[in-house]
Amino acid sequence: MSQAPYHMRRTDRRVADPLEIDRILRTGRYVTVGLAREGEPYVVTLSYGFDDVERRLYFHVAHEGMKLDIIAENPRACATVVLDGGYTTGECEHPFESIVMRGTMRVVDDAEEKLHAIRTLVNHLEDEPAEYWASRSWELEQRLGGFRALALDIESFDAKRGK
Repeated sequence: MSQAPYHMRRTDRRVADPLEIDRILRTGRYVTVGLAREGEPYVVTLSYGFDDVERRLYFHVAHEGMKLDIIAENPRACATVVLDGGYTTGECEHPFESIVMRGTMRVVDDAEEKLHAIRTLVNHLEDEPAEYWASRSWELEQRLGGFRALALDIESFDAKRGK
């Protein structure tokens, strides 16, 4: 994963530290994903799980629908995670941290990677993942057949922070 080749106008706001970038991705819960088919844009917001070793995002999705149809035709994607610090009244400022990522979206078909995807999602989204797994681990193998996942393999990114 590398920084995007685009010029960021406000370089004083660039976040380049890999630890900070990982923190933003670990903290976020939702990502807005942009896809396109035949020049027609499609944007959807999804919850995600961040795999900091493989540098990818995982998503749980339905077995059919527009996302899957578009990805089958054009797997290129752009996604944004924003940590919103809220507007500062009277200051005309809006603190935030954001990451724009570009990469390839794909359906996860491999059973082992599906298992990894569901674990990544739960561990990322649950406040107490150990408690979740303790009460439901017996379900995991049974539910895997009905679980559909997407992966965004991140190829480049730009991250920045506003005051």
